[in-house]
Amino acid sequence: MSGIEKYTINVPDAKLQKLKQKLELADLPEYEIEGAGWKYGVPASETKRLVSHWLNSYSWRTQEATLNKLPHFKTRIEVDGFGELGIHFLHQVSEGVDKERAIPLLFVHGWPGSFMEVTRMLGSLKGGDGKPAFNVVAPSLPNYCFSDGVRKPGFEIKQYAETCHKLMLKLGYEKYVVQGGDWGFLINRAICHLYPESCKAMHTNWIFASPPTWTAENPEPSYSDREKAALGRAQEWWAGDGRGYLAIQSTKPATIAAAHRDPVALLTWIYEKLVAWSDEYAWTDDEVLTWVSLYYFSEAGPEASSYHYYEGMHGSEITVPVVQSYIDVPLGLADFPVEISNAPKAWWGTLGPVVFSKSYGKGGHFAGWERPQDVADGLCEMFGKGGGAYGVVEGRNGY
Repeated sequence: MSGIEKYTINVPDAKLQKLKQKLELADLPEYEIEGAGWKYGVPASETKRLVSHWLNSYSWRTQEATLNKLPHFKTRIEVDGFGELGIHFLHQVSEGVDKERAIPLLFVHGWPGSFMEVTRMLGSLKGGDGKPAFNVVAPSLPNYCFSDGVRKPGFEIKQYAETCHKLMLKLGYEKYVVQGGDWGFLINRAICHLYPESCKAMHTNWIFASPPTWTAENPEPSYSDREKAALGRAQEWWAGDGRGYLAIQSTKPATIAAAHRDPVALLTWIYEKLVAWSDEYAWTDDEVLTWVSLYYFSEAGPEASSYHYYEGMHGSEITVPVVQSYIDVPLGLADFPVEISNAPKAWWGTLGPVVFSKSYGKGGHFAGWERPQDVADGLCEMFGKGGGAYGVVEGRNGY
């Protein structure tokens, strides 16, 4: 396809050597409160262990070779007011099913995630065994990984949505469906709002809904223990105990930029969220360091993604009330028990027509990575025969 090129990840040797020098010279933290565990964040002992592995055992080249087995591409997308941006993306075209019948699925990541979150689901989205097939597109958002950075102010949620939508059009997908959590929820909701003629359905693992207006005819219900726990987590998070990162990145991202250029500081900044936001997931050291490396080796620099928060939280067009409003696009909801801010079931209908919902016994914020089969199976059920969104993309039912 014109203007779309295959892409190979190849971090220069000079960057790897510089990283090694920084790790060798790192002045690691010593102070630690006895018996505190993770109460104050990443324990110093954890930091030391991971840095030692990064320096002595971890191989980026091995991880890079594994990532390069995936179908990577890059193209340029014209964003109104911002010129052309180079956008990296994965594009898995389903095998065994005519490309014209497979369902185009746009996967949008959040922070501190990346395109890598979709990779564990790819095998389960190819179709077969009575399941629909998807053509999966997973971009690196601008300012992340191998996509270009944005140097002009005002690149808001609207522009992220425009970038993703235009990428789908450039790939020939005039109608498609979307999936994502975190920023992926916000961006996908913006796509539903801005481009309903193209975006035919949305599946999300972050149910960021507001309560309906309670009345005598529609009184507030009693909540289950699970819902009370979810509301408690949300209250704790919104009260500030887990939002320090957001307060900084959404107000003064340039101030934290120097720290993000330091690999140890970047490691602890991201690792703390991987642990805090997942459901007792057993992160391996290699997994953690690969997630962090994708930020450290980002084309725009490891600090660039922080500006996403500033622009997104200061947006003038696509705001939280907009993405939380009722949008008449079929909606699928995956309810994982340790998501940071999931709404009770009685609130779900405020987002739009819910055609699929399922509550799972385990899983957190990084559901696509933690519980890939659950997310993939939910997509197959939602868009499969008898599912609430079967046939929403005309002529593309995945079979």
